Amino acid sequence: MEVRDYECDIEGIVNNANYLHYAEHTRHLFLRSIGVSFAQLHEQGYDAVVARMKLDFKTPLRCDDRFVSRLALEKDGVKYVFHQAIYREADMQLAFRGEISLVCLYQGQLVRTSPYDEAFAKVLNQQ
Repeated sequence: MEVRDYECDIEGIVNNANYLHYAEHTRHLFLRSIGVSFAQLHEQGYDAVVARMKLDFKTPLRCDDRFVSRLALEKDGVKYVFHQAIYREADMQLAFRGEISLVCLYQGQLVRTSPYDEAFAKVLNQQ
């Protein structure tokens, strides 16, 4: 991905809130890559929602920087924990690291199992 000028603040660096957009977009791309439609699951009543975030901001990204966004996934009880990292492409310097925990709701109620379990099973077993 690439930093766009409007994502930067007066200091010329990416505003911290935009890293959350990058991380979320990465999770959506991940879902698509394993054949899961976030929108389709929502239509069926299942919503994966953020329950907790632990964020570390390391090296700032600047306008026009290209970056690589990576994730790893683990299941911890009812939570899906995404370990995410963003690296500046030019030198692979760590810019952002986050641990984002999601839980699944079915029709607004917390559930222990969901279609996400089946979708993530292959990925979780490979790690």
